[in-house]
Amino acid sequence: MDPKKKKIIAGILIGLSIVVIGLAGWFIGIPLIRSAGNPQEFRDWVNEKGAWGPVVYVSLFVFQILIAFVPGEPLEIAAGYVFGTIEGTLLCILAASIGSIFVLLIVRKFGKAVLEIFFEKEKIENLKFLKTSQKKIIIFMILFLVPGTPKDMLCYYGGLTDISMPLLIFICTVCRIPAIITSTIGGDALGTGQYGFAIAVFVITALLSAAGIYIYNRFSKKE
Repeated sequence: MDPKKKKIIAGILIGLSIVVIGLAGWFIGIPLIRSAGNPQEFRDWVNEKGAWGPVVYVSLFVFQILIAFVPGEPLEIAAGYVFGTIEGTLLCILAASIGSIFVLLIVRKFGKAVLEIFFEKEKIENLKFLKTSQKKIIIFMILFLVPGTPKDMLCYYGGLTDISMPLLIFICTVCRIPAIITSTIGGDALGTGQYGFAIAVFVITALLSAAGIYIYNRFSKKE
């Protein structure tokens, strides 16, 4: 399959994902925004969905990973806010695992054309060292562990490397956990009215993320 055809097919798949995201935003996002000021009302809305509540949340998170340019942190905070730290973290990890599998399979099938739909060519070129470095596995793990790095883009780029699928899924899922936990803890604190603790968590997370972005930019330019 030539690159142009790959890009068209990948675009169709992504377009379908965007439609689903839009519908989810209309039927899920608006009710969430309306009830966000009342934690109990927010939880009641989720509880009304019964067993489908976690399923809907995981599905939304999976599509966020597929879209890539949509930030995932608000969804992670929402998980802690609604489901609590433990259940929220587990749901985020499950969603990250499913989303990563989809992303890696799509990239392995259609190649670099998929990345060019979401990311600038310059940013893609800046990650070329991840394909050639002998320490690419360690580098991938560190970049996923550091808060603030573009994990969805890294997941997409991982599909272009020769790293095995099981190992990539492990890195894209397990190595996200530190960043996920900080968000779900903050969300849980908001949901239980511990606003001072929530602010402290978010400030610390913001500082770590800023440091992570700085380290990532310096490292990628150096490489």
